[in-house]
Amino acid sequence: MKFSIERGTLLKAVGQAQSVVERRNTIPILANVLIEAEGEAVSFRATDLDIEVVDKAPAQVERAGATTVSAVTLHEIVRKLPDGALVSLTDDGASGRLTVEAGRSNFSLATLPREDFPVMASSEYSSNFSAPAPMLRRLFDKSKFAISTEETRYYLNGVYMHVADGEGGKVLRCVATDGHRLARIDAPLPEGAETMPGVIVPRKTVGELRKLLDDDDVTIAVSVSETKVRFATPDITLTSKVIDGTFPDYTRVIPQGNNRRLEVDAAEFARAVDRVATVSSERSRAVKLALDEDRLILSVNAPDAGAAEEELAVAYADERLEIGFNAKYLLEIASQVDRENAVFLFNSAGDPTLMREGNDTSAVYVVMPMRV
Repeated sequence: MKFSIERGTLLKAVGQAQSVVERRNTIPILANVLIEAEGEAVSFRATDLDIEVVDKAPAQVERAGATTVSAVTLHEIVRKLPDGALVSLTDDGASGRLTVEAGRSNFSLATLPREDFPVMASSEYSSNFSAPAPMLRRLFDKSKFAISTEETRYYLNGVYMHVADGEGGKVLRCVATDGHRLARIDAPLPEGAETMPGVIVPRKTVGELRKLLDDDDVTIAVSVSETKVRFATPDITLTSKVIDGTFPDYTRVIPQGNNRRLEVDAAEFARAVDRVATVSSERSRAVKLALDEDRLILSVNAPDAGAAEEELAVAYADERLEIGFNAKYLLEIASQVDRENAVFLFNSAGDPTLMREGNDTSAVYVVMPMRV
């Protein structure tokens, strides 16, 4: 195998591959990237047995072939090469070494046979559809902060992507929750997605997928089966197992009767919460919201650290209410708001609070209060 490739193109392809590779694994081949050169393109394949990513890049292929080499080492080498360099990779098969040359730099890396590299079994996908990258980016970006990190509740360790009934008909919906807060984001249902089975996309996959969604002009081909999900652009294909479990009935958690309405400038609110939370005790990070007619007082009282208070002008016309929240949860939810105003809907100090962006109901957040 022998080919030449531009450094920037190689860095992007190897970068995607090395982020999938598990740093600590007991199977040496899983630390490697499978490089396959053929025609006018080279593909880079990496897997941790749960996720597989294949990145195709244009290259000048002199001799077709394939080998596997440490993904992290190759990425580090390419990262340190000068911008615009032409990188030449050569593997003669017999020596068990891959030679990487660029300018006056020359590296010889140990390889493992390509036959040992595990390829994810292909799956029959029951549903195939296409969606614009910005739509999928919004669905996953706005929901992923609420993914649970508790390993015991493994079925909450991802984003639940499914078809649901929205206000104007069927929608593609992403939901994540950790029991303390919940995010529910809707998007128009793409053609062909009507029969899609609901799947829980794992946290790591959501993180890797984000790299595919950076380009606003790209259309993503999505394929879903009961056990796998695949996202593909013309250059990159990301295949992942889905979490084998049943996502809880989240609709029961979303309050319907909350009618105390607070409207506040989202950015101003987030900054104020951040400021007063500076003195809160690390353990609870509790912030108290005291609501009165058209004003909101945020306060923190941490006996060991001090106290803080800040007043905001808001739109609120209901009876007085005092309610406490974890500052981190409030900040994460407030930071999801793209519009100017955030609308909070309260019931009482002990009930879940609903938050949305202005009058837009396609993104809804729920946060549980805490005693202060």
